[in-house]
Amino acid sequence: MSKKKRVCVIGAGPSGITAAKNLLDEHHEVVVYDYGNEVGGNWVFSDKPSHSSVFETTHIISSKTLSQYDDFPMPEDYPDYPSHQQLAAYFQAYAKRFNLYPHIEFHTLVVHCSRDSHGKWHVTTKKYDHVKTEIFDALAVCNGHHWKPRYPDYPGEFTGKFIHAHDVKRFSDFADQRVLVIGGGNSACDVAVESCRVSQSTDISWRRGYWVIPKFIFGKPSDTIGGALINLLPAFVSRKLTSVLVRILQGKNKRYGLPEPEHDFGFHHPTLNSELFYFIRHGKIKPRPDIKRLDGQTVYFTDGTSGAYDIIVACTGYWIDHPFFDKSFIDYAHGDVPLYLRMFHPDIPNLYFIGLFQPIGCIWPGSELQSKLMARELARKWKRPDNVAELAQREVNHPDYKQIKTPRHTITVDYHAFRKRLLKALR
Repeated sequence: MSKKKRVCVIGAGPSGITAAKNLLDEHHEVVVYDYGNEVGGNWVFSDKPSHSSVFETTHIISSKTLSQYDDFPMPEDYPDYPSHQQLAAYFQAYAKRFNLYPHIEFHTLVVHCSRDSHGKWHVTTKKYDHVKTEIFDALAVCNGHHWKPRYPDYPGEFTGKFIHAHDVKRFSDFADQRVLVIGGGNSACDVAVESCRVSQSTDISWRRGYWVIPKFIFGKPSDTIGGALINLLPAFVSRKLTSVLVRILQGKNKRYGLPEPEHDFGFHHPTLNSELFYFIRHGKIKPRPDIKRLDGQTVYFTDGTSGAYDIIVACTGYWIDHPFFDKSFIDYAHGDVPLYLRMFHPDIPNLYFIGLFQPIGCIWPGSELQSKLMARELARKWKRPDNVAELAQREVNHPDYKQIKTPRHTITVDYHAFRKRLLKALR
């Protein structure tokens, strides 16, 4: 029997293109479906509603050093934190370098995927008005998890403009507006910072305390410092040291009118931002507690205060969603995600999830290693363990970080620890 497999890759974002590249390296037949018109997925900026969640000023929050494919370094002239334009150009250069474009069908929506009694995948797609179904030996799911907005629910009704961070594109729309940003993650802090440059006023509402880490520590990108600590010290020591270092550099959150984190560093996603505290202390951003209720354009907060706003921006994360699967088949929107190495389904051997994890760091270097494992397994050069179901559940029960129980934290991994596990599996 031939080792060559026909593989469908869903998505031509950073995870999808490295999946395709590594499958082609093992001489598999590859077809990539993408609804957009260019490779890059989330990093292809558009003013119009699209898959992309980046806005005009977005820069990556992980450093260039830890955000590049092993076999395709970023250009030397790129800054420490490249812009979305530079990242899109990087992914397109990657696709050209490894001749991926002939294998990609753009403007193509994957409508449905199902397995037949022989284990073959039937993939139905729609391109404009044309619907077709193709059969594949294996399926690589690379549709990302930063595209389906998760909205908060509050008592009452807001009669101003209520949008999600996914819909924010240009901040000129915020000019002279009273803006309330909900959330303390990376998107929330970035939106608040950019909003306050042009708005009449910008407030930010935090339900809980967050660890906010500056982008540079001792003149170096923060994640490179964190990586050095992790490589030198046990994980729990490096995390404690990180929290102490952040306190020394920035002081406690309460100095800025923000709630303190209830947990040590690592219990929820840290926020990387060097300007939030700066603008708070300059009076350009006003901290607010959690929202109690809405009434017209007035927002009432849990501390008894209120404020009037024209725009509310919910920076409240995204749902994990695979709309091409029947919900009775696979639905990871709620509860745990039991996948070995965040990619191998315990019961379906020819189904691979590439990039379905959230590192404290960058996704696609890990996606690259996952793709190598997938490609080698399909070429019969690597064999998965017999106890995949047990190992998948172990990852659920013993995550890299014992984080708070929210849907946002079901797929968290430590960048460095996860890479080590993938590299060990590849040996």
